[in-house]
Amino acid sequence: MRIAITAPSTAITPDDAEAVQALAAMGYGELELIFDPQCFASHGHFAGDDARRLKALVDMANRSDIDAIWFAKGGYGACRIAAQAVAAMGPAARGKAFLGYSDQGNMLAALYRDGFDHVAHGPMVSDINRDRGDDAILRALDWLVSRSPSTLAPELRHGTRYAAFNLMTLSMLLGTELEPDLAGHMVIVEEVSEYLYAFDRAFFHVASNLAARGAAGMALGRVSAVPENDRPFGMEAEEIARYWCAKMGLIYGGRMNIGHDADNHVVPFGLHRAG
Repeated sequence: MRIAITAPSTAITPDDAEAVQALAAMGYGELELIFDPQCFASHGHFAGDDARRLKALVDMANRSDIDAIWFAKGGYGACRIAAQAVAAMGPAARGKAFLGYSDQGNMLAALYRDGFDHVAHGPMVSDINRDRGDDAILRALDWLVSRSPSTLAPELRHGTRYAAFNLMTLSMLLGTELEPDLAGHMVIVEEVSEYLYAFDRAFFHVASNLAARGAAGMALGRVSAVPENDRPFGMEAEEIARYWCAKMGLIYGGRMNIGHDADNHVVPFGLHRAG
């Protein structure tokens, strides 16, 4: 099996790649990880300019000898190339799995919108740098290689349609050419490094839009590294989620095991079938 790694947003380092390669070599003898050199490029904020990031992703996605695309890192930048990338992907790309989260929610949204069947929110290569990052990498590889049920968020229920995003990323892509059809879905959101008032504002925007589009409900992953504001907001993240779901007529789906950390579990987009 061959898994290609590209970086539609920001760069990783060769050391990151080497550490992940070493982990893969210990447990996956037949697996080949192919890091596009673009992953290590630098162009201002980005892992290469838009044209280079676009070409790397499309070229790898369209290769018939590649089985999956694993996104290297989040940050910012995927929205600048996502629609063009998906439009340039041919039949060989449609059978591949695509895995990532955070800013790569832009890519996941665009792929899912266009009918790609194997799109999932889950750990990326850059998670090797987290505490217990090895766990996140092995979870990602277990899903990419064998779709192991142990990699999935345990709260997923058979017969429910799911999609998962970073809250701010989802808020920004709603109403754009990247927005997928989330009618009938339980939409899971997580967040990191945002004030609670900003979390509340984004949840209002997302819940309002999803309710108008026929989503079934929203569930909450971890909300971590919340900065301290100059005054208490007065509600915690779960209270905010419950408040806006109730106000907008959405089911509140409870807590889910996803987030910006090494415990981030995999959520495949679409209908979940247990077993």
